[in-house]
Amino acid sequence: MPQQPTLRRTPLDADERARSEANFAPLVAEHLTTSGRFRISADTPELVELFQAVARRVGEMLHRPVISYANGRYMVITFADTAEEAHPARQ
Repeated sequence: MPQQPTLRRTPLDADERARSEANFAPLVAEHLTTSGRFRISADTPELVELFQAVARRVGEMLHRPVISYANGRYMVITFADTAEEAHPARQ
């Protein structure tokens, strides 16, 4: 049986990262304002870092505190006040 080629991810360069942040921020902001939460697969440190930056940008865009958390497989971005209401023990 032939061996499957291994998937190799190439890191984003600075320009790609900047464009990704700029393009994802409006999408995440729209999703947050309509559903209160955005979830995405983020299974690498690079993706987690990228979406943390997106979350910061969204908070600045919406003038509301936004938080993000990851579990190694997914990342969730939500409004800080929504997360505190759902999990009061975290305060």
